[in-house]
Amino acid sequence: MELSDSVGHKNGRQRKNTANLQIENMKDRELEGSGPEVEEEAEGLLQGFDSEDRRPAKVRPGLRKELGNILLLLFLYVLQGIPLGLAGSIPLIMQSKSVSYKDQAFFSFVFWPFSLKLLWAPLVDALYFSRFGRRKSWLVPTQYLLGLFMIYLSVTVDSLLQSDDSHGPDVVTLTAVFFMLSFLAATQDIAVDGWALTMLSRENVGYASTCNSVGQTAGYFLGNVLFLALESANFCNQYLRNEPKDTGLVTLSDFLFYGGVVFLISTTLVAIFKRESERGQGKKRAKETQGVLETYKLLFSIIKLPTVLSFCALLLTAKMGFSAADAVTGLKLVEAGVPKEKLALLAVPMVPLQILLPLIISKYTAGPRPLDIFYKAFPFRLLIGLGYALLVWWTPSVKTEEGFPMYYYLLVLFSYALHQVALYSMYVACMAFHAKVSDPLIGGTYMTLLNTVTNLGGNWPSTVALWLVDPLTSKECQGAAGQTCGSLDEAALCAKEGGACVTTLDGYYVESVVCVVIGLVWWLWLGKRMRRLQEESPAAWRRNFILRYLF
Repeated sequence: MELSDSVGHKNGRQRKNTANLQIENMKDRELEGSGPEVEEEAEGLLQGFDSEDRRPAKVRPGLRKELGNILLLLFLYVLQGIPLGLAGSIPLIMQSKSVSYKDQAFFSFVFWPFSLKLLWAPLVDALYFSRFGRRKSWLVPTQYLLGLFMIYLSVTVDSLLQSDDSHGPDVVTLTAVFFMLSFLAATQDIAVDGWALTMLSRENVGYASTCNSVGQTAGYFLGNVLFLALESANFCNQYLRNEPKDTGLVTLSDFLFYGGVVFLISTTLVAIFKRESERGQGKKRAKETQGVLETYKLLFSIIKLPTVLSFCALLLTAKMGFSAADAVTGLKLVEAGVPKEKLALLAVPMVPLQILLPLIISKYTAGPRPLDIFYKAFPFRLLIGLGYALLVWWTPSVKTEEGFPMYYYLLVLFSYALHQVALYSMYVACMAFHAKVSDPLIGGTYMTLLNTVTNLGGNWPSTVALWLVDPLTSKECQGAAGQTCGSLDEAALCAKEGGACVTTLDGYYVESVVCVVIGLVWWLWLGKRMRRLQEESPAAWRRNFILRYLF
C-alpha cells in the first residue's frame, strides 16, 4: 500500500542534488593536464564552493552566523513540498468521486517530473542572468508561476472536480495543471539545491541536505495530511468543533488561494532582499554554458558502459512485482469506505520509523555486498503485497455504521510498518551500491543518473498497474435483463433500466497475484543476476571511462 504513495507521491524525492552536474563534469576534464590554478578551482568546486561571504579559509563562520541562510533554505524547501502534497491528495479526492482507475493512471503522470528533472537540470545550472543572480534567475519566476497556478486553481478546482450522473471530474485538465505544478516544483528544487552550495559555507553546507529532507517533508505534510484533515467535515466535527457542520475548516480552493498568496509574497521578498554573490560568475559563464552539452555527453557515456546498462535494465524492472500493492491499495481502501483523512494521518506515526530505519539498515549495507540485503528483502515485500490484498478484501466486513474499529487501524498501521522495513531495506541497499560503484571523479553525475533510473523504475509500473485495474475487472448488470456493464455508458443504461452493476471479479486481486508471480520470477532469475553485479571489478564500472570521455 505504501501510504506515502497512495496518499501522495514520494518516490520522486529519492533525490541527489543535480544542480552542479556540469561543473563536476568541467572539473573532471580540467584536472587532466591543467595548471595548478585550474586544479585549485576544480577542487573548490568539488568541495561545494565558498560561502557567499568570501571569508578567509581559517575563519569559521559558525552555525549562528548562517542561521538566516539555513532558515531561508528550510522555508524554500517547505514551499516546494506544498504543491507536491496537494498533488498527492487529488487521487484520494477523485477516488471518493468514483473516477475510473484509467483516470487515476492518467493523473499519475503528475508525479513523473521529479524523476525526470535530470533532463533539464544542466540548463537550469548554466543559463541565467548574472545581474539578477544565478539561482534567482530560475527560483523567482518559477515560484511566481507556482503561486499564479495555485491561485488559478483556487478559482477552477471545484468545477474541475465536480461530478454528476452525466460526467465525472475533468481529469485531463487536472492532470495538465498539476503536472505543471510538479514540473515547476522540480525546477525550483534544482535551483534551491544549487543555491544551497553557495549560500552556506563549507563548514555548514551539510545542513543543506537536512533542510531538504525536513523542509520538503514538512511542506508535503502541510499540503497533504493537514489539508485532508482540515478539509474533512467528519474529522473537524469529531476533533475540532463543538457543533457539527457539513464542511471542514478549509476547502481545497481556500488552501490553494492562500498557498498561492504565500508563494507570491515570499518570492517577492526573496527577489528584493536576498542577493547572490557575483564573484567569478562572469569568468565561468562561458565554461558553464559549454558544460551543458558536455554533461549530456557524459551521461550518455555512462549509460553505454555494459555493466551500467545491465544495472539500469534491472532497476527499471525490479519494482514490477510491487506495483499493485504500492499504487492501488490505498485507493481501494478509500473505495471500501476508509476515510481518506484517516488514511493520510496513519503516515504520521511512521515518521520516527522512517528516520531510524536508514540508520539501522546502513550498518548492514556498508560492506562490499550491499545488494544482498536488497535480494533478501525482496520476497518479504512481495508477501506484504499479498497481505495488502487480503486487507482490502477484509475491509468491507469490518465496517460498521460508526466507521471502522480501532483494531482495524492498528492492523493497517502494523502492515504499513512492515512494508516500510522491506521498502527501506531495498532502498538503502540500492543507494549504498550506487555510491560503491560510482566513479569518484564524476560521482555527482553518476549517482544522479542511477537515482533517476531507480525512480523511473517505480513510476512506470505504478502507472501501468492503475491503468489495468479496470480492464481486468469483471462486472455484470443485476436486476435488468439483457444489460451489461462493460463501459460507463452501459453501466448508466443498466441503472436506467432499474438494475445495478455488481463486481464479480476485482481487477486489483488479479493484479496482486500476477504482480507477485512476476516479482518471484524476477527475484529467482534477474535478482541473482543483480547480485552477481557486485562481483564485477571497479574497472567494469569505469574501465577506460575517463580516457574515452576525454579523448
